[in-house]
Order: sequence, then C-alpha cells, then structure tokens
Amino acid sequence: MSNSSSITGFLLLAFADTRELQLLHFALFLGIYLAALLGNGLILTAIAYDHHLHTPMYFFLLNLALLDLGCISTTLPKAMALWDMSTISYSGCVAQVFFFFFLLSTEYYVLTVMSYDRYVAICKPLHYGSLLGSRACAQMAAAAWGSGVLYAVLHTASTFSLPLCQGNAVDQFFCEIPSILKLSCSDSYLREIGLLTFSGFLFLGCFVFILFSYVQIFRAVLRIPSEQGQHKTFSTCLPHLAVVFLFLSTGMFAYLKPPSISLTSLNLVLTVLYSVMPPAVNTLIYSMRNQELRNAIRKVISWRYLRMCRGN
Repeated sequence: MSNSSSITGFLLLAFADTRELQLLHFALFLGIYLAALLGNGLILTAIAYDHHLHTPMYFFLLNLALLDLGCISTTLPKAMALWDMSTISYSGCVAQVFFFFFLLSTEYYVLTVMSYDRYVAICKPLHYGSLLGSRACAQMAAAAWGSGVLYAVLHTASTFSLPLCQGNAVDQFFCEIPSILKLSCSDSYLREIGLLTFSGFLFLGCFVFILFSYVQIFRAVLRIPSEQGQHKTFSTCLPHLAVVFLFLSTGMFAYLKPPSISLTSLNLVLTVLYSVMPPAVNTLIYSMRNQELRNAIRKVISWRYLRMCRGN
C-alpha cells in the first residue's frame, strides 16, 4: 500500500486464535458491557428522576455516567465482534479514534471539575450556592465537553494526515493512535513526541489542579473537631479520589510503560485496563460509598419492578 488513500479498512487484532477462547472473550466482554450499561443507566435514571439528587455533585456525576457509556460503547462492541469479523472501515477507524479521545479527555476534564466541586463544598460551604449555581455548572460542563472535542480533533487530524504505507494491520483490538502511527511510512516520531508533550502538559495541569484541591480539602477536614464529622466529610470525596486514581493509573501504565515491554498479549491487557475497566467500575465505586445514590437506585428498581408487575 503506497499511501493512506489506498487504505479502505484496517485489520484489528483478535484476542485469541481458537474458537473456544474467542467465545470466552466474547462472553467476558459481553458481561462487562452489560454491567456497564446497567450501572450507568441506573445512575442516569436515578439522578434524573430523584429531585433530591439535583445538585452540582450529581449533575457532574450524570455527565460522568454519560461519558462512561459512550467510551465503553466506542470500543467494546467492535471488540466483541472480533470472534466473527476483524476488520473496520477507514472512516469507522477515524470515528473510533475521534470519539474515544473525545470521551476519554472529556471525562478527565469532568473529573477535574468534580474536584473543584468537592473543594468548594468542603472549604467554602457558605459560598457553594453562588460559586456552583446551575449556570456555573452548565458552563463548566460545556467547557469540559468543548475542550474534549478540540482535543480529539487535534489528535485525529494529526494522526490520519500521516501517509500510511506499512500495511493496514492495527496491533490492537480497536483503532488506537500509537498502533496507527506504527503504520506510517514517514518519520512520525517528532509529531508523536509533540502530541505527547502537549497532552502531558494539559493532563499535568489538570492533575495539579486536582492535587491542589485535595490538599486544601484534607487541611479543612483535619480541622473538623469530631472524628465522625471528619469521616462523613471525607467519605464524600473518597469515590471521586478512587475514580481519579483508577483513571490515571491505568492510562499512565498503558502509555508510559518501558519500550522494552512490547508483548502483544500484555499490550492488549493494558489497553483493556484503561479503556474498558474504568467505565465499567466507576458506577460501582460511587454507589458503594454513597447512601443517597443507593437509595435512589433502589427506588428506580422498585418502580420498574412495580410497573412490570402491573403490566403482567
């Protein structure tokens, strides 16, 4: 293939060669996907229908659930189809790269905004209503989604503007930028380094903001006289901290691993960890530590069960 214009599709890497293992991977991914759909769907429904959850914290959690649904739906359905078909069209690959980076980066920005929400709620509770009103929350959410679009356009355009002449076999189960850059016949290292540097500064800035917010939060919590008050206040931050840690640790481990580690099976596992696991377990993390959310989810389940019973 002389250049990218002659490429009409890409070959994706299957998880196994034998039919039995392919079916096992299909069943495993199907279970993860259905769990993610159910968990995020319940959170969306609970927040939408329970007026007690119409607060800034749950508004941003609703955005997070939407992003998790989109992120896992971008990669996993195609991965489940690999046991039957291992190709993706050129336009489909472009769309997959765009939406994956758009949703993933927007999720990180939303997590950054959520740290600000916790900071204001704990460190400046008297100003919470004025600093995080409905208009301010909508503007911050719009800024996060808009920044994600710009970030995804930059990476997608930069990647697919390169001439691709090293075949069309992507060494991953979905269209991932590092795997696509390996197919380029030009010297893509400078562009890749530039993009990584830009992304590094952007994500580092968000990380520093999150870190600064929680330093202030911990200082405020330690000034609370009662241990019960400290525990109750800190418990509202623990789910967000766990989600941020899961998001950053899996992504950093996948992209910053030593170059000497290049085993295909290990790369697949690492990619699954950062692209599939966070969207699947974020809802579990939040529901385990949040009594209000658990109660709202129980109401939604009970309401659906009663409607089914009346329908029968």
